[in-house]
Amino acid sequence: MKAVLLAFTLLAAMIIASLLTGVSPVSVGALLRGDFEGNTAVVIAASRIPRTLALLLAGAGLAVSGSIMQMLARNRFVEPSTAGTADSASLGMLLVMLLAPGLPVFAKMLVAAAFALGGTALFLAVLERIPLRSALLVPLVGIMLGGVISAVATFLAYRYDLMQSLGAWSNGDFSMVLSGRYELLWIAAGLTIVAYFTAARFTIAGLGEAVARNVGLDYRAVVTLGLVIVSLVTASVVVTVGMIPFLGLVIPNVVSLMAGDNLRRTLPWVAFSGAALVMFCDLLGRLIIFPYEIPIGLTMGVIGSAFFLYLLLGRRAYAA
Repeated sequence: MKAVLLAFTLLAAMIIASLLTGVSPVSVGALLRGDFEGNTAVVIAASRIPRTLALLLAGAGLAVSGSIMQMLARNRFVEPSTAGTADSASLGMLLVMLLAPGLPVFAKMLVAAAFALGGTALFLAVLERIPLRSALLVPLVGIMLGGVISAVATFLAYRYDLMQSLGAWSNGDFSMVLSGRYELLWIAAGLTIVAYFTAARFTIAGLGEAVARNVGLDYRAVVTLGLVIVSLVTASVVVTVGMIPFLGLVIPNVVSLMAGDNLRRTLPWVAFSGAALVMFCDLLGRLIIFPYEIPIGLTMGVIGSAFFLYLLLGRRAYAA
C-alpha cells in the first residue's frame, strides 16, 4: 500500500512540475488556487494542460501496446519501434501527405493505422516462417523490417522534399502540443481500457496457438484484436507527437520482472508506469538546456537503448 501511495505521489508531483515548467512563469500558489492573470490562464489552458494530458495518454497507450505485442510475438524484445509498426505508420502518413494532403487529421490517422496494422501483420507472418533458434533474432528481424520500411519512406521524403515532416513523425516531441492538436490520443486511452478488459485473452494467447485453442480461445480473433489495438495506438501517437522509441520495451519488462506475466493484474501498472516514464523523460528534456528543449525521442532513446542492452547482455535467461 505504501508503494502504491508513493507511486501516485511521485506521478502527481511530476504532473504539477509539468504544469509549472516552461518559459512563461507559473507560480505554485497560483496553480493551486486557480488564480491566473493575463496570459498565464491562456498558457495553462492552451499549452500546459494539453501537453500534460498528451504525456499521460501517449505513455500509457504505448506501454500497453508493448505488452500486447510481446504477448502476441512471445518475445520480450518486441515493441512498436522494434517490429516495424511505427515505421509503417510513418510511411502511411508520408503517402497521405503525397497523395491526399487535404484529408482530415482523423482520416490521416486511420490511414497510418492501416499501414501500422499491415507492417505488424507482416512482422508476425515473417516470424512464423523463420526457424528462430534464439529469442534475440526476433527483434533483429523486426529492426531489419523496420529499416527497410524506413528506407522506402526516407527515399520518398527526399524525392518529394518532405524530410522535415518525416523527421517530425520519427522523433517524438511534445513541444508543439496545444489544445486542439492532441485529442487523437484519447483514442489510445479508450483502447487501453479495451485492452484491460481483454487482458486475460492476451495472456492465454501468449502461451501459444495450441494452448489457446485447447482452452477454447479463438486465437486468430485475439491476435487480430491485439494488432488493431497496437496499430491504432501507435498511429495516434505518431501522428500527434511522433515516435517514442523503446517505451513499450522498457515498461512491460520492468513490470513483468516485479509482478509477473498476468496481464489482467499487471496492465494497470504498465499503463501507470508508462505515463510516469514519459512524464519524467519530457521533464528531463525541458530542464537540461532550459529554456530550450530536448525532444523526448532523444531522452527516451538513451534510456531505452541502455535498458535494451541490459536485457540483451545481462538477462538473456529471463528474456528467453
